[in-house]
Amino acid sequence: MTSTLRHWIKSFTLFELLKGLSVTGRRLFSPKVTIQYPEEKTPISPRFRGHHALRRYPNGEERCIACKLCEAVCPALAINIELEEREDGTRRTTRYDIDMFKCIYCGFCEEACPVDAIVETRIFEYHFEERGENIVTKDRLLAFGDKHETMVAQDKAADAPYR
Repeated sequence: MTSTLRHWIKSFTLFELLKGLSVTGRRLFSPKVTIQYPEEKTPISPRFRGHHALRRYPNGEERCIACKLCEAVCPALAINIELEEREDGTRRTTRYDIDMFKCIYCGFCEEACPVDAIVETRIFEYHFEERGENIVTKDRLLAFGDKHETMVAQDKAADAPYR
């Protein structure tokens, strides 16, 4: 009977509402923790995984040797590779597509690659405006890698002690 009476008194006096307002009042004058996103950036972990990129050797040749390990290890089946053999006996990709909607950014493709051809950069600010842009082709991946090669090389050098 006393718990019912206590519950009725709390409901009648709006105890929960006053308790919530007291939390709001305490937080009203404390320092704010909100980040104003476009102007301010939060710190990113050095091992963050973002947009994919294909790398080239310093002589300009693409690194990917079409071993298809990244395609085999991808748990989301987001990578599609087609290859052809060159006249000198080496293999290179003719098609390297990543469906960014399927990708779960696990980093298995990067870990499986024996020549560090596919990497995940620290770039997370990207969007798609038209249908089909979510499938990133080999040309776009190579262009992205060329654009951000200095950042990728720095991240690889910083990550070397962890390997």
